[in-house]
Amino acid sequence: MENFFRKSLKKPTEKVFGLKDLDTDSLVYRVLPHLLMEIARKYFRLQVEGTEHIPRRGPAVLAPNHSGYTGFDALLLSHEIFNGSGRIPRVLTHHLWYLTKATSVPAEKMGFIEANMTNAIAQLRKNNLVVIFPEGEYGNFKPTAQRYHLQRFRTGFVRMALIRQCPIVPAMVLGAEETHINLAQLKFSKYLRGVVLPLPLNVIPLPAKWKIKFLPPIYLPYKPEAAEDRELVDDLCADIREQMQAAIAEEVGKRGSIFFD
Repeated sequence: MENFFRKSLKKPTEKVFGLKDLDTDSLVYRVLPHLLMEIARKYFRLQVEGTEHIPRRGPAVLAPNHSGYTGFDALLLSHEIFNGSGRIPRVLTHHLWYLTKATSVPAEKMGFIEANMTNAIAQLRKNNLVVIFPEGEYGNFKPTAQRYHLQRFRTGFVRMALIRQCPIVPAMVLGAEETHINLAQLKFSKYLRGVVLPLPLNVIPLPAKWKIKFLPPIYLPYKPEAAEDRELVDDLCADIREQMQAAIAEEVGKRGSIFFD
């Protein structure tokens, strides 16, 4: 695979993206860094803090805020997790990615897995890092007018951590809200119940400054059976959301110019 990649650099006119011929590591951590991360670090002037909070071994649930409607936040976040810890995260992804092979193949190649409890627990049992966005598509597709206001958290990430007795590492991504402007959140309740889509203003990303910050891990002092206590899980979820909202507000308050140095 290294020979393939070396040849592709020498002959830029040749087809580089043979997805079926690339394994996950090669695509995400060899090809994408050259195409995407250079943009992230220079165009977005990406700053990263708190990678020491990512566990170096054992299972963990990473719970970031979600925004920007394109999914750039998931790509950049997963790459920085790898850069900071040397570990390959598994990113739980919306089921719409798996409706056709055209989207499911690249999703799987990028280390994404379909978002459901069974898949998440299976990955945690393998001692992997699992990234889940508690806001789901409601966070990703919220209007830019509501930027950095966390939407309702789903409780699955708390239940996963309780079942596997592993820490939750909150994370915040700043910049995606201004990079891709979303005018409104479209809800299709009549024909496509539960489907939410954005109404984007721009396709070309704006050069907003990005910052990714990992917060200290949260260890829940409860046994696995606590995952069935709905009231407790709701309270834990609300507490974590409140902590993340406060941390995001503090970080946003410290920001200078969003587009200029």
